Amino acid sequence: KKKLKISGRELASVPAQVFGLDQLQVLEMSPERESCLRYRMELLPPEISHLRNLTCLYVDSNNLKKIPAEIGTLSHLERLTLSNNRLSSLPPEMGALQRLHSLHLANNSLTELPAPLCQLRSLTFLDVSDNKIRTVPSSIQHLEKLETLLLLFNSLESLPEEVCLLRNLRTFWLGNNHLQSLPASFGELVNLDWGYNYCSCNFEGNPLEIPPPEVCSRGPEEIRAYFLSFHR
Repeated sequence: KKKLKISGRELASVPAQVFGLDQLQVLEMSPERESCLRYRMELLPPEISHLRNLTCLYVDSNNLKKIPAEIGTLSHLERLTLSNNRLSSLPPEMGALQRLHSLHLANNSLTELPAPLCQLRSLTFLDVSDNKIRTVPSSIQHLEKLETLLLLFNSLESLPEEVCLLRNLRTFWLGNNHLQSLPASFGELVNLDWGYNYCSCNFEGNPLEIPPPEVCSRGPEEIRAYFLSFHR
């Protein structure tokens, strides 16, 4: 079998037999769509490294506090979902997942955007909503293929200018942070869909002053014009 879903009313650990399935490509241990179940895994065992052919690993809504360094050996991994756990950090070895294009980290306890993530040049989707993130490293510019970046419900007070180099961004949610200003080059993110209600770029819940929210709602041209006049 190449796909396996493990379910149980109170799943607390990965059955040892799973690590013998060396041809496994998809492993799902998440109750996301089964509200009657309650999973309690606190540890993803280092033996996860035995599943060298994994392309998708789903472990949302567990009780994970730590991800083992061995996760970095899963060189075929393309999708990893870790939302709704208790993670406060990620191992640097995650930077080796060079095929990863979708990473879900919402609703954890991360206080910063981990530097290893900025090495994932194949990443197109990154969700770090509902954490405690205060800063975004300038190295985020290396995520040149990123199309979706969700940072809402964090503790961001500023954004680095380098975030404006992510020219493939199509969705960028920043709502409910502590942002008072945006980078001067923010208007260069022209691939964002600034359509109805500027739904692909959300600023609501921030004390924005530079530029004011009404300017942001008009799209990139108005933002660029604002900063040109602001610096005169």
